[in-house]
Amino acid sequence: GQRRRSGANRFSTGGGLSAFEGGDEGKWVIPCTKLARPWPCIRLAVLIAGRPGSRAAGRSAAGSDLSRLAQAGAFPVLLALCFTHLLNDLMQSLLPAIYPIIKAQHGLSFGQIGLITLAFQLTASMLQPVVGYYTDKKPQPYSLVIGMAATLVGLVVLAQAGSFTSLLIGAALIGTGSSIFHPEATRMARLASGGRHGFAQSLFQVGGQTGQAIGPLLAAFVVVPHGQRSLLWFSAVALTGMLILLQVGQWYAARDPAPAKKAAKGGATTGAAGLGVLDTRTTQMAVGVLVLLMFSKSAYSASIGSYYTFYMIEKFEVSVQTSQYLLFAYLISQVVGSLIGGHLGDRFGRREIIWFSILGAVPFTLLLPHVGLVATVVLTILIGMIMASAFPAILVYAMELMPGRVGTIAGLFYGVSFGLGALSAALLGRVADMTSLATVYHLCAWLPLIGLLTWFLPKPR
Repeated sequence: GQRRRSGANRFSTGGGLSAFEGGDEGKWVIPCTKLARPWPCIRLAVLIAGRPGSRAAGRSAAGSDLSRLAQAGAFPVLLALCFTHLLNDLMQSLLPAIYPIIKAQHGLSFGQIGLITLAFQLTASMLQPVVGYYTDKKPQPYSLVIGMAATLVGLVVLAQAGSFTSLLIGAALIGTGSSIFHPEATRMARLASGGRHGFAQSLFQVGGQTGQAIGPLLAAFVVVPHGQRSLLWFSAVALTGMLILLQVGQWYAARDPAPAKKAAKGGATTGAAGLGVLDTRTTQMAVGVLVLLMFSKSAYSASIGSYYTFYMIEKFEVSVQTSQYLLFAYLISQVVGSLIGGHLGDRFGRREIIWFSILGAVPFTLLLPHVGLVATVVLTILIGMIMASAFPAILVYAMELMPGRVGTIAGLFYGVSFGLGALSAALLGRVADMTSLATVYHLCAWLPLIGLLTWFLPKPR
C-alpha cells in the first residue's frame, strides 16, 4: 500500500519501506529492506518510534523529527553515521586529551603543543575541501572506511612515538582520516535526512561531539594510568568503525549516487529555505560571513579544547584527571547545544539561530576569566551549549546557499573549522608561552562579537 504526505515527500511500504526526498538535492530513493539486516535492533526501535498511533507520537517536535526519519526508512543509516562519527571523533579527541602526558614525558613547550594541534588540524582542513569537491564529482561510497583506516594508523604511530617528529606524523595521519571521513559522511547524513536537514545534521554532529567528550574521559581512565602506549587499545574502536562503515558504504553504493550537477549559467544560484535567487556576489559574501562566524567559534573552541586542562590545573590546582572530567563536562554541553541548535534551526530558521549562538555567549565569555572554580565550570558549560548550536545552523545555511554542493560545503566548513582552530591553537600557545593562560582567555572573550556580522546574511523571503 502507499502512504502519502503533502509536499515533495512520498512514502511507500510496498516491497520494502522507502522514501523519495524532494528539495534542493533532487530526488533520492532510500530503501530500508537491505539495511535493516545488519541492525535488527535499530529497525525494531524505528518501527516502534514510527508506529501510527504511538502514544509518544507528537509529544515533542524532536519526537516528530524521529518519527519522520523512521517512516522514511533512513533512520538506521543516520544512526550508523552518528555512531561512526562518535568513534571517529573519539579517537581524534584522544590527541588533545593526552597533551599533559606527552608534554611531561617529552618535555614539550606550549608552542610545541600548538604545533602538534596544527599538524592535526591543517591536514584535516587542507584536505577536506579537496575531498569534498572530488566526491561531489565522483561519489565514493567506501571512502569512509579508508578514512577510518588512516586514523587507525595515526593512533598506532602516536602510541609508539618516541620523538616530537613522530608525534607530528601521528597527529597528521589522524587529521588525514578526518578529512576523508567528514565530507562524504555529511552527504550521506543529508541523503538520509527525510527532509529534516537541520535535525539530521545536528544528530550527526552529536555523534562527533559525543565522541569528543568521551575521548578525554577514556584518556583519564585508560591513558593517564597506563601511559602513552595504551593508545594501541583503541585500535579495536577503529576496526569496529570500519566494519560498520563498510555496511553503510554498501547501502550508499546501492543507491547509485549521482554526481553534482553543474551550476546553471547566468551568475545566479537558487537557494533553498526561502532564500530565493541569489547572484554570485551575494552568495560569495554570505559564505565569507559564515567563514568569519566559524572563525569566532573555532578560535574560542580551540582555547578550550587545547588549553582548558592546563588552565584549570594552573589556576585552581586541580589534578590531571579532574581537569579531564571538567573538559568532558564542557564537551558534553556541546553535544546538547548542537542537537538543540539543529532542531531549532529547522523550526525558526538558520539565521536566527546563528544570531543567538554566536552573540549569546558574549556575557559568559567576558565573565569567565574573573570567577572561581565552580562558576568557571558552570560558565564553560553554558558557553559550550550556546556556541555549539551554531555549527549545524551555519553548515545547513551554507548548503542552502549552494544547493547540490554538499561535499564541497561540508569539506570547506569542516576544514575551515579545523584549520582556523589549528591556527588559533598555535597562536594562542605562543601567547600563553609569552604571557599566561589567563591572558589567552581574556583575549578570546571578545571573539563572539564577530557574530554581529550575521546582519549581512541574506534574509529568507
